[in-house]
Amino acid sequence: MTPGATLVISSLLAPRRDQVTALGHHAIGAAAEVNSTVSRSDREATFASLAAGELEFLVLAPEQPGHDDVVSALAAATVSLVVVDEAHRVDEWGHDFRPDYLRLGSVIEAMGHPTVLALTATAAAAAPVRDEIVGRLLLREPAIIVSAFDRPNITLAVETFVEGRDGPDAKRKALVERVVATGDAGIVYCATRRHVDEVADALVERGVEAAPYHAGMRTADRERTQTAFMDGDVRVIVATTAFGMGIDKADVRFVFHYDISDSVDSYYQEIGRAGRDGEPAGAVLFSQERDLQPRRFFAGTGGLDHDELARVIDLVRHHGGPLPVSALQDALDVSETRMVRMVNRLEEFGALASDADGTAHPGDRSDDPDDLAREANQRQDKHRGFDRTRTDMIRVYADTTRCRRQYLLSYFGEYLPEPCRNCDTCAAGTALVPVPADDGPFAVGRPVTHRSWGQGVVVRWEDEAIVVLFDSAGYRTMDLPLVTDEALLGPTG
Repeated sequence: MTPGATLVISSLLAPRRDQVTALGHHAIGAAAEVNSTVSRSDREATFASLAAGELEFLVLAPEQPGHDDVVSALAAATVSLVVVDEAHRVDEWGHDFRPDYLRLGSVIEAMGHPTVLALTATAAAAAPVRDEIVGRLLLREPAIIVSAFDRPNITLAVETFVEGRDGPDAKRKALVERVVATGDAGIVYCATRRHVDEVADALVERGVEAAPYHAGMRTADRERTQTAFMDGDVRVIVATTAFGMGIDKADVRFVFHYDISDSVDSYYQEIGRAGRDGEPAGAVLFSQERDLQPRRFFAGTGGLDHDELARVIDLVRHHGGPLPVSALQDALDVSETRMVRMVNRLEEFGALASDADGTAHPGDRSDDPDDLAREANQRQDKHRGFDRTRTDMIRVYADTTRCRRQYLLSYFGEYLPEPCRNCDTCAAGTALVPVPADDGPFAVGRPVTHRSWGQGVVVRWEDEAIVVLFDSAGYRTMDLPLVTDEALLGPTG
């Protein structure tokens, strides 16, 4: 309905191809994808069609707009809408894994800032993730629309294993038995490639039509596995968490987690691939205390070097013009990911600026480079600390004896007054206690402020504990009597 093309930024290859195919089926306009496997001639033909107004939809990976020719082609075309799919990846992946997400804002500006639509099913209700999306994409007075999170047809459960008590293979044996017993199509998520291969082999040995899926496999093999699963020729996919984004298979009856997810956000997205037809489905987390150790480790990594940061500022200031980020990378002899991470962190507060063409120039701040490097490290530590608190919250989900659905929904800012009666804790009778009313001073969703941690929002409370998500300090569990006696929390404003 709007003149001009739509640019879609989508994170993974399989969802991008599915999107292009689906757009073709709906026959609402020509659609094409450009990625690293597309030939130069096909690439040029696609951008020529875009410039001529013949292409209604162009689907790109977040890395593609980082290429000079792509930026030029987009700026020369009439793009009326930019859609960022899986927009929480701006926060989740942008700082470390795929830093090109953090450059999308400058690409949008280079196109004359058309309307931007950012879509996500997992951004928590509190400010940090959403603020990151708004800030990085340079959104202007955005309308933020939040719909209900509940998937009541999914039964939630956790099976807990203690290695010294249950034996080293007890968890795997229990998962295999559960998969064999279901007889339905499903997904098993693992944290590592080794676990994927081990679990897939164990299932095949029991006669289950199972196949592995992870980044260590050839692209062609992954695509064949995914197609077989979608067509019903493979009953169970055993995969790392990269599998499933954008995959719409209606009859997935279960999602089992052999390893714990890195956050409640990730877990809820992953189990949401079950029961999309509205029929009953199950989500079981097979939990073991040691599983969280690598998650906590990775949440705490990614620090920046003070001397490298200060040198980046010096090099940019004394170059006498825009300096390619690739030249900075060569000068410091660091990886591209590390270099872009430093530039992005310094750009956050004006220590330097970068353009869509991959060049950097001095920012608005003229402070001493050492002071700016110190501030960048403080911001990085804050981001890492927030990630660690998110990891801790998934452990609370695994350990709670109260209603698991109440816990999940409160994490996303949604109030469920009564236990769901469709989770293992409800079935066991430990969860059949209503959560406190939603009209008190510390009601779920109520904004509060703390004298040290600043502003936050109440996401959960039970018995004598209250959980608050602070903008600056992440998730904090506090003793409710102490909060009340010492007046530690007050209303915002």
